Amino acid sequence: MSKSTVTEYSEICSFCGRQAEGEHHLIFGTAGRELSEKDGLKIPICNNCHNMGDKLNRVHDNPMAEKLSKMLGQAIWERDWILKDAVHDEDEEKEIQKLESRIARKEFRKRYGKSYL
Repeated sequence: MSKSTVTEYSEICSFCGRQAEGEHHLIFGTAGRELSEKDGLKIPICNNCHNMGDKLNRVHDNPMAEKLSKMLGQAIWERDWILKDAVHDEDEEKEIQKLESRIARKEFRKRYGKSYL
């Protein structure tokens, strides 16, 4: 699987729009961070939105924000997995995408050990 491109604006925090000071791995944890790095599942983020701001306004230590981060990472990974060999015939493409979306979910589970969606 090739690296994902989550955003082309690497200098802007994906949450607040201020200057980004680092990167947030959308899927993190024991093995998740390393795989997320390999798959390009990371976004630019300022320190305040990442782990230094108020709990309600940062990703880490905020259970809902952490869950949403992992869900976004999985959705992007699955999208890229489906599109890697995209077909250009519209009718055939719709049928293939239905099937591939199920397969993509299984492939994500194999790679990351769980599903967030």
